[in-house]
Amino acid sequence: MASLYDRADIYDLIESESRWNLFKTHWENILRGRDIETLLDVSIGSGSATLQLAELGVRLSGSDLSGDMLEKCGGKAAARGLSVDLKRCDFRTVGEHFSGPFDCVASTGNSLPYVSNDDVLKTLEQMDSLVKPSGYLYFEIRNWDKILREKQRFYLYSPFFDRDTRINLVQVWDYHQDGSMTFNLLYTFEKDNRIFQKEVFEEHYQPIGRAVMLDKLKAMRYGDIQILNYPSQFQKIPPEDADWYCVIGRKNQGGRDESHR
Repeated sequence: MASLYDRADIYDLIESESRWNLFKTHWENILRGRDIETLLDVSIGSGSATLQLAELGVRLSGSDLSGDMLEKCGGKAAARGLSVDLKRCDFRTVGEHFSGPFDCVASTGNSLPYVSNDDVLKTLEQMDSLVKPSGYLYFEIRNWDKILREKQRFYLYSPFFDRDTRINLVQVWDYHQDGSMTFNLLYTFEKDNRIFQKEVFEEHYQPIGRAVMLDKLKAMRYGDIQILNYPSQFQKIPPEDADWYCVIGRKNQGGRDESHR
């Protein structure tokens, strides 16, 4: 079964100016009070959740495994008159492709759980290697603790539109005995109350608990760790109950671990 990330044309159909501004507000919140002028997103994809940083004056770099996604990202940046430095690589070896250091190294979207838990931790180490002293490490992720606790089977999206075409998206989640999960993404395209196209994709994930990732950040000597809803302006729900959350921590300049101060 094909991956949605092989179809950048369908992946970006959900995009709109309101979503652009939603993510822009999120980044305004993240940047506030932090000295972040350069940022590397190691899972930038088509740039839908990250290019807003370039509009906010951040010097943006990005990497991804998908050449199609990077091409789409570059095209969207050019259309808005934005500059972004893009490289195709695996985030598990990102330190071999960028010299850094960056004020912030990020992983956006739910990208990290595409690899094993051990590889997620190795990726965080790779990201850390590119963070300047007193810089920041940031990631976004689905709330896997909640997913495994509730074992929800269907995840429904509100319909969205591409001109006169209504697009419906339903995810059906399969839980496997080895602890992995498959997200089945079912798209239907509807016009004049008739479905004229269907697309089905599969995404495979290795759920990872929040505590595992926070412990790794602390072991790498990150302090001032904040857990926020994603997007960050949606703070009415406690992060532990939200469907998504993001984490940002600051790298301690000295060797001292300040995470428990």
